Amino acid sequence: MPDPYATIADADVALQERLSDVLELRAADSQQRAMLRAYLSEISLPRGSRALEVGCGTGAVSRVLVEAMNFEVTGIDPSPVFVARARELGKHLPGLTFMPGDGRSLTQPDASFDLVVFHTTLCHIPDPEAALREAHRVLRPDGWLALFDGDYSTATVAVGEFDPLQTLVRAMVANFVHDPWLIRRVSKMLGSIGFHVVSLRSHGYTQTTEPMYMLTLIDRGADILVGSGSLATEAADALRTEARRRAQAGEFFGHISFVSVIARKANRANGA
Repeated sequence: MPDPYATIADADVALQERLSDVLELRAADSQQRAMLRAYLSEISLPRGSRALEVGCGTGAVSRVLVEAMNFEVTGIDPSPVFVARARELGKHLPGLTFMPGDGRSLTQPDASFDLVVFHTTLCHIPDPEAALREAHRVLRPDGWLALFDGDYSTATVAVGEFDPLQTLVRAMVANFVHDPWLIRRVSKMLGSIGFHVVSLRSHGYTQTTEPMYMLTLIDRGADILVGSGSLATEAADALRTEARRRAQAGEFFGHISFVSVIARKANRANGA
């Protein structure tokens, strides 16, 4: 199956609802929150600055931009289910707006934002260059761009060679990430569009005794292989059980390398 995030607006509503639960589960993870704080700390903008989050999902990052940084934030996402949940979860926050939208064809005017954020979004977008060009267009001169994405080729739960659980993770990445290698090429892409890369950092993410998010990768991979006829239901259930046994026994290890990229739009008036 193709990456459902790439065509999320057309996905089954039940799938969109399940994925919205996964997004909130991941956003609540302490390590994920620490990585978010780490790369946001590199952005220097005053209170009241205007930010756009492209592919906002359920709005977890947008809420942080309002609560922790006091920005005025617009979040867009093509999924009506995600947008509805984002509005519900963020309804108590002034200065926070969510709307349907495609990052490759933004409706916002030129030079209207101080910051554009792509948080685990760009790897799901067919033609990511188009989304980055649109981000460049809506940013003011010297505006900030923040990218954060998984280097999903590193995703692993293997604790030895030929670990059968790794087959499930590979299936999940192959079917839920449009381009798992994108983050390795993004610096050159940004330069060709007119951005100057300020910072590129690696963030290791590991789960062991309470691997709630990594278990969602295993479960989704199992569903994919069963649905394609590549794995019997009984075998998939046995692998799910094994993953949870490892977690309870302190034998589970899951890891993904994430990468943050902070860039600035060139200020042509200043010759920068």
